[in-house]
Amino acid sequence: MTELEQKNQMVALAASLFNRGYSVGGAGNLSCRLDGGRFLVTPTGSSLGRLTAERLSVLDSDGKLLAGDKPSKESVFHLALYRKNPACNAIVHLHSTYLTALSCLQGLDPANALKAFTPYYVMRVGALPVIPYYRPGHPDIARELEARALTGRAFLLANHGVVVTGSDLTDAVDNSEELEETARLHFILRGENIRYLTDDEVNDLKNRGK
Repeated sequence: MTELEQKNQMVALAASLFNRGYSVGGAGNLSCRLDGGRFLVTPTGSSLGRLTAERLSVLDSDGKLLAGDKPSKESVFHLALYRKNPACNAIVHLHSTYLTALSCLQGLDPANALKAFTPYYVMRVGALPVIPYYRPGHPDIARELEARALTGRAFLLANHGVVVTGSDLTDAVDNSEELEETARLHFILRGENIRYLTDDEVNDLKNRGK
């Protein structure tokens, strides 16, 4: 895929997320790897529903702006994940409704905020570790994510939203959508007698991906 094709893909996928209510206003940001050790990031304060290819931010590995508009302040934690995990080629950060609601709950398991009750959650995401609360843009978010970068594909930022990785941008968006749906089902099923997947069932699903 050429750089222009990657830019157009980011604009299209971002608009799709926005139009379906996964982001509102200027919330959320996307990124992906480009060739030559560069990265494509959505600009600061931009709406995912109103991006243009020529204004997307192009950064080097140190976060220096090479082209486009000023990047999101949260590009720092995107770069931290890329540096630590070579298999991560794209990142989606959303304040989607159900995952953000989940992030505001007390007593979440820090190792996994959503216990598995569908195979699709396990196959797409696996688990959802919780990052402690820091204000948006705080450098400790990058530090926390970098420390956990090799432990999972998605991370819940307490009282904030979610960060989801993927092998490419389409994969990261698909992972985000599956995760948001799992959170929605979690709230729908609250108070019901849920049949959670057993450890053996979860391990079987994970092993089939190897």
